[in-house]
Amino acid sequence: MNQPVTKVLVIGYVWPEPRSSAAGGHMMQILESFLTQGWDITFSSPATIGEHKADLPALGIAERTIELNNSSFDDFIRELAPDIVLFDRFMMEEQFGWRVEQCCPDALRVLETSDLQSLRDARHQRLKEQVKAQPDSDDFSALFAPALEDEFQRMADTDLAKREIAAIYRCDISLMISDVEIRLLTEQFKVPAALLHWCPLMLQPPTDAFAPFDDRAHFLSIGNFRHAPNWDAVLWMKHRLWPLIRQQLPGAQLHIYGAYTPPKATALHNQAQGFHVMNWAEDALQVMTAARICLAPLRFGAGIKGKLVDAMLCGTPSVTTPIGAEAMGDDQPWPGVIAQDAPALAAAAVALYQDRERWTRAQEHGRQLLARRYDQNIHGAALVECLERCRRNLAAHRRDNFTGGMLRHHAHKSTQYMSQWIEAKNRTL
Repeated sequence: MNQPVTKVLVIGYVWPEPRSSAAGGHMMQILESFLTQGWDITFSSPATIGEHKADLPALGIAERTIELNNSSFDDFIRELAPDIVLFDRFMMEEQFGWRVEQCCPDALRVLETSDLQSLRDARHQRLKEQVKAQPDSDDFSALFAPALEDEFQRMADTDLAKREIAAIYRCDISLMISDVEIRLLTEQFKVPAALLHWCPLMLQPPTDAFAPFDDRAHFLSIGNFRHAPNWDAVLWMKHRLWPLIRQQLPGAQLHIYGAYTPPKATALHNQAQGFHVMNWAEDALQVMTAARICLAPLRFGAGIKGKLVDAMLCGTPSVTTPIGAEAMGDDQPWPGVIAQDAPALAAAAVALYQDRERWTRAQEHGRQLLARRYDQNIHGAALVECLERCRRNLAAHRRDNFTGGMLRHHAHKSTQYMSQWIEAKNRTL
């Protein structure tokens, strides 16, 4: 007798744009893992559709626009009757979690965290404090290697951390892209390990030969301009890092690509300085393959960095910071250089750009790292197995997560009443 097809409902914070952000790419990798199982997927979102949205119907994924604070969602989800509901970012769990529990109490609730936004925000605040106190300093080593206990102290009293970690508790499983963030949650916030599943970027490791050193030219930086760490990196490159590189390589060219390029970024374009703001790349892997070095001087952030995985996929060595490389590698050599201040980053970039032998070794390190850490076949199967195991033992799993049940009992009531009040208010306008 055939088993019924598993139905999955995804509630997206945005519609996935895999060519614009690592978060969009990761969502598509998750969806592909589900499609491989023959699961029936519906993707819904209250967001407006962006210009780079993935063609989900072409993959056999149904689409549905939903509204915030509107009981029409209740009728929709009751009719769909999903077995698994995946919330894309904790804000969607806050908005729709109580409705999912009320209408489909037996559905497995999964949170795709993307990265810990409360960690990213705490690091951003710490950077602002240092820049204000030491505006001329380019040494950020104190920011790049804090102990997890220090990260906890920074985050613990913030509203954002309380909201985000409460959502993790309320869900049955949370997908974590960074194993460093899993350690932070389990060791410092005391989140049970059973509520977390490590799900990094999932890729097919490259097998073809990479474009060699002599066929490459220029430096490349890439990233969605709406993502604050990327914009900060562009400004740091413009005012500090790139002038140091040009002093040593007067003819060097830096090409900066990113989705949703704002006028403030376009204004930084300066051909005489070799600083080229190129807007959005139709094919990010193509421009990455043409570059000799990927620059990713990130001073804050969280999760793992899609641009650095793309660099490895294209055989492009990277120069980045400890924040950029966090949770990306292991105890084997990094496919490029990691440095902590502008002079060191510039020196590393220039040396790697000119040293064919060292560059070629870094290229191969990237191939090896992808195979060890980001294999789609391994992580896709592990994700599906985790969700199916949790579904089989859902009652016991929820009973063991008493804190989550307690939070749902109290938080969902307040969220429910607020949402119903807003809906009633909107009907009277």
